[in-house]
Amino acid sequence: MDPLISDAVPTPPKRSKRGGRAANMRRGGAAIAQMPWEIPINTDRPTEPLPAEGVEAIHDGTMRILEEVGVEFLNIEAVEIFRKEGCLIDNETPESARVRFGRDYIMEKVALAPSQFTITPRNPDRVIEIGGKHIVFGNVSSPPNCSDLDRGRRIGDRSAYRDFLKLTQYFNCIHFAGGYPVEPMDLHPSIRHLDCLYDKLTLTDKVVHAYSLGTERVEDVIEMVRIAGQLSHDEFDARPHMYTNINSTSPLKHDWPMIDGLMRLARRGQPTIITPFTLAGAMSPITLAGTVAQSMAESLCAVALVQTINPGCPVAIGTFSSNVDMKTGAPAFGTPDYMRTTQMTGQMARHYGLPLRASNTCVSNAPDNQATWESSNSLFAAITSGVNVVYHAAGWLEGGLCASYEKFIMDCEQLQQLIAYMKPVRWDADEIALDAIAEVGQGGHFFGIQHTQDRYESAFYAPFLSDWSNFENWRDRGSVQTAERANKVWKSILAEFEPPPMDQAIREELEDFVARRKQEGGAPTDF
Repeated sequence: MDPLISDAVPTPPKRSKRGGRAANMRRGGAAIAQMPWEIPINTDRPTEPLPAEGVEAIHDGTMRILEEVGVEFLNIEAVEIFRKEGCLIDNETPESARVRFGRDYIMEKVALAPSQFTITPRNPDRVIEIGGKHIVFGNVSSPPNCSDLDRGRRIGDRSAYRDFLKLTQYFNCIHFAGGYPVEPMDLHPSIRHLDCLYDKLTLTDKVVHAYSLGTERVEDVIEMVRIAGQLSHDEFDARPHMYTNINSTSPLKHDWPMIDGLMRLARRGQPTIITPFTLAGAMSPITLAGTVAQSMAESLCAVALVQTINPGCPVAIGTFSSNVDMKTGAPAFGTPDYMRTTQMTGQMARHYGLPLRASNTCVSNAPDNQATWESSNSLFAAITSGVNVVYHAAGWLEGGLCASYEKFIMDCEQLQQLIAYMKPVRWDADEIALDAIAEVGQGGHFFGIQHTQDRYESAFYAPFLSDWSNFENWRDRGSVQTAERANKVWKSILAEFEPPPMDQAIREELEDFVARRKQEGGAPTDF
């Protein structure tokens, strides 16, 4: 048993073995007063840079890529599934083959995928909706480094990993716990997934993710999620309780471990988000339309694989299309080109009836103005594209190479503002407020009237990080800038953090599983 975790766990409520709202749905303790938990609904009409004929042209280009050029699969099991479906197989080796697909086959299979689905974690109060007009936000995932103003930039370790999990759990605007918010490089790769999922399932009660990086890693996560939810195997398979995200190896290739994970989850009814990583000018054509067409081809063939294995299994596609700096070859994020490709991919996702994932990205090396505008561009692109899942929504720096404590807090402020922005606009008589306007008349003010008094506490968004004071007050309080304020906030949150409830018997079952799998050697470190 890990005393660092277990000693802080409050007595679980009697109402449910899976934990309840008490420690998790609060508006905030001493650190901040935050928004309550909710799944935002984006009621705005998406921005559509493509006319109808543009959507059809990219669709036709996507189908021609699949028909004429094909996609290489480095997973022979997947190749054999496609062979049985009548797809064309060539360039075969013992490890891989190129597959070409008829458009009728692709469209038939894509039509089987649901346009909307839910994922239910160990705490059913934390269920998330994927698809439709819903949008959910997740933590930064997978950077090898982390940073804060006090300790600077450093290699990720388990302590930092746990810190970011606590921030993930604390903020109600973060709806799911994606990949590792920073890689704990002090844990051996063979057993890292076991310790990481133990921490994730005990420090959070939100939807969790499995990396598709080898059979054992995927199967271990499936079993640990099942144990944490106290589900039978049939109950686990009956509806989604976790998910994986896979990336194609652009251009036009799917590797072995990613497709292996997709197939394993598909057989258990669990969702996969299929996200090509295409950088225009390097891994895809330098043109935006060509990049989107290639990205869709890489996505749709994997969607077809899921639906061939398990018709109706939930699946989503992702966009991670941006451009490179043509002077250096370095990736660029949060750019106008990134925004447009996200919007264009949103149109294509709606054309195919599939949920869409995007990301909050930036390439800035510090939580500065550049990081802010690049993240603002990325998040605005998600909102205007009808995106349903936003990866890396809080904490991403350096093009994904660093998780920043301060940036996590700054991003959550912006996420809360976007959630407030998406709330429906009302226009009833109380909102138009003719009586209040008549009461004040000409030349008065609205501060003291009852209409204002009844509403002033909740009328407008109240920030927890932004400083709205005038210059003199700001100066007198020490001229503290945004990143410095964020530094104080994350420290306060970690100081007051309480893990969500978990029955001791469930915790011990997870511990026993982790110990047994470590004794067995964990997972191989090569494929």
